[in-house]
Amino acid sequence: MARVVRFHQHGGPEVLRIEHVEVPLPGPGQVRIRVKALGLNRAEALLRAGSYIERPAFPSGLGLEAAGLVDAVGAGVTAFAPGDAVSIVPPQSMVRWPTYGELITLPAELVIKHPPALGWEAAAAVWMPYLTAYGALIDIAHLGPEDFVAVTAASSSVGLAAIQIANRVGATPIAITRTSAKACALRAAGAAHVIATAEVELGARLLDITGGAGVRVVLDAVGGPIFEPLTTAMSRGGILIEYGGLSAEPTPFPLFSVLSKTLTLRGYLVHEITGDPAKLEAAKAFILDGLASGAFQPVIARTFEFDQIVDAHRFLESNEQFGKIVVTV
Repeated sequence: MARVVRFHQHGGPEVLRIEHVEVPLPGPGQVRIRVKALGLNRAEALLRAGSYIERPAFPSGLGLEAAGLVDAVGAGVTAFAPGDAVSIVPPQSMVRWPTYGELITLPAELVIKHPPALGWEAAAAVWMPYLTAYGALIDIAHLGPEDFVAVTAASSSVGLAAIQIANRVGATPIAITRTSAKACALRAAGAAHVIATAEVELGARLLDITGGAGVRVVLDAVGGPIFEPLTTAMSRGGILIEYGGLSAEPTPFPLFSVLSKTLTLRGYLVHEITGDPAKLEAAKAFILDGLASGAFQPVIARTFEFDQIVDAHRFLESNEQFGKIVVTV
């Protein structure tokens, strides 16, 4: 028997329960992992609340990231052996392959041997943020040394990963946040510039930073009214990549800016990378190289114990965190 987190109805963090279940031996092509730490993502809160792109059958598990030791391997698995330290590429379905548990089973292709220097907490905080940021900035936008990139929700784990990736390729990251409370931390994390949208006019400040040329790449997790000042400050032929929808307000279509500057507004899911073997291999190589060099360093906001999963989800929804929330098992 192993402890796992499940929920039997949609609702707030309080619907999460720790239950004891049998975790069978892995099937062909699968790996069973004894989890040491797991990373929390907003997608898991959305699944729990009933507003995610995936619909669960109850009782449902959840979770997209974890790190631990290989416990057993199924038939045909040769790349891993019991005792290997591994971490997890986010599965396309967390309902089918949940990670909140002491023992979890996943397809071998989603399992990675991470650099030994990473501790369990950091290893559980790598793949969702860095794959998300890589797919948007490198695979889609082809970010390069001459580029300015505006990153909204910059203190999130994806935002911080995006700042590190931008610096890795020589681009100039501009962190966008609501107030200046996190400005010093964002600069310490690698942001070349920080804009507090509640304190200055976003579009004017972006144009000022870029010398009037505008920003070619925008990575946005917010949507809503911010679309208009962002696109106003983009350069001709620029691309805005939308990977979230944190704003509760309507998102206007900035018709004039899109037409006059021939902008691309692009919706994006990390599944575009994780579901394509060739793209996933390229992303893994890029991220592992950055981790090995020290250019990529996951930022941990706060760590909770497994028994505190409800409190961890409450903190996740507080929007107070700077980086990734991790739960140790």
